[in-house]
Amino acid sequence: MRVSTKGRYAVRVIIDMAENGETEFHPLHNLAERQGLSEKYLEAILGTLVKNNVLEGARGKGGGYKLAKPAAELTVWEILNVIETSMGPVECVTDGKSGCDRADVCPTLPMWKDLAKIIKDYFTGITISQLVKQKPTKTK
Repeated sequence: MRVSTKGRYAVRVIIDMAENGETEFHPLHNLAERQGLSEKYLEAILGTLVKNNVLEGARGKGGGYKLAKPAAELTVWEILNVIETSMGPVECVTDGKSGCDRADVCPTLPMWKDLAKIIKDYFTGITISQLVKQKPTKTK
C-alpha cells in the first residue's frame, strides 16, 4: 500500500480546514494558496471528498468547503479510503475484490488479510483533531 500525492494532499487540506475554523466554509482559492496547490488540482480532490460525504461544498458568496462532521470524529481512514484506489497491501485483499483463483490454497492469504486489517485499524484510530494537536518535529 502506498498513499498517493492526492491522498497526502487530501489529509493535509482537511487538517488545514480544521485548524482554520472547522465549522466554516473555506474558499477554494484560500485553501489552494495556503497549501501551495493549484486550484484545479485541489478542486478535483475536494470534489471527491464532497461526493463521499467527507466534506460539504457550497457555491457563491460565502461558499467553499467545510468538514461534514467534527474533526474529532473524522478519521484518516475515511479520507484515504475515498481518495485512494486501493488501501490493501496486495490486490487479493483489496475491498471489493473476490480474491484470486488460488485463494483457497494460498498460504500467504491470512498474512495479507492481517496486514490489511492492521492498516485499516491504524488509520481508523487517527482523527483529524489528533493531527491538528500534533506539533511537527523538525528533522536535520
